[in-house]
Amino acid sequence: MGDLQLRSLRRDDIDRVCGIESRITGHSRKGFLEKRFAAEAESPDGFVTCAAVRDGKLAGYAIARIQEGEFGAQGAVAALDVVGIDPDAQGEGIGKALLAEMERRMKALGIGTLRTQVDWGSPAMIRFFSSTGFLLAPAQVLERDTSPLREEPGGDDYESLSRDRVPVRSMKEDDLAAAVRIDRKLTGRDRSAYYDAKLREMLTESGIRVSLVAEEDGFVVGFVMARVDFGEFGKVDKAAILDTIGVHPGFAGSGIGHALLSQLFLNLATLQVETVLTQVSPENIGLQRFLYACGFHPSQRLMLNKTIS
Repeated sequence: MGDLQLRSLRRDDIDRVCGIESRITGHSRKGFLEKRFAAEAESPDGFVTCAAVRDGKLAGYAIARIQEGEFGAQGAVAALDVVGIDPDAQGEGIGKALLAEMERRMKALGIGTLRTQVDWGSPAMIRFFSSTGFLLAPAQVLERDTSPLREEPGGDDYESLSRDRVPVRSMKEDDLAAAVRIDRKLTGRDRSAYYDAKLREMLTESGIRVSLVAEEDGFVVGFVMARVDFGEFGKVDKAAILDTIGVHPGFAGSGIGHALLSQLFLNLATLQVETVLTQVSPENIGLQRFLYACGFHPSQRLMLNKTIS
């Protein structure tokens, strides 16, 4: 592999990374990558990055966002959503060297799981991750388009559900405490740190508020947290990631969850976002049933995990 050096990514790597991405995918993700580099610079503790430099030239890169609490998971994981090797340097072991260094850095941080997604129609990527020890994860990726949601099959109460019966508005910083209280009632855990991080991400990274709360008599009784995705996991179509949804147990079955998703889909469609993606664990049968009833279906994207020993 010649003189291969492994180091952290730097801000001045952005143009080279964008050039490699364009050669690999045929599309430019400069806007997304600039946001990702800026987010890493502002919150370096929230990411693990690595650059492979051969003969003084950037030949590969990887970026993983540290997640703790997304989709109801316990413990911290590193979500690898940006990885690329210069086409002129592929097949020379640089990708495996990159992942090995990422795993070393994760281990030093006490993070034991590396997670990624890969499209079923990308056999080369599936082979690569399989060869580096990734296994199919039990969690399932679900997706849905942003067409209007109806409360009941064949019903026509979308407008009254989302706008009239249940007041829904954009989430504000002051809503954090209410979201934490609802989540604690649902999970039995205090995930204040997770929600604080998600709120900071919502307010500073995306620039577009797509997280919502539902109110009853002026009190927050439900919330949904989502972020606009312009390129994670190699997707070039506009998508949104639904991270968390919660409804106060005292209002279960009253349509709060449907109202939140109804307004979320409406807002995303207005922004010309086409798809909503989320993850659900197999033991969360109630959430699976709810999401399927709201039009979600299995995605063609596979969730892969690797345990770092």
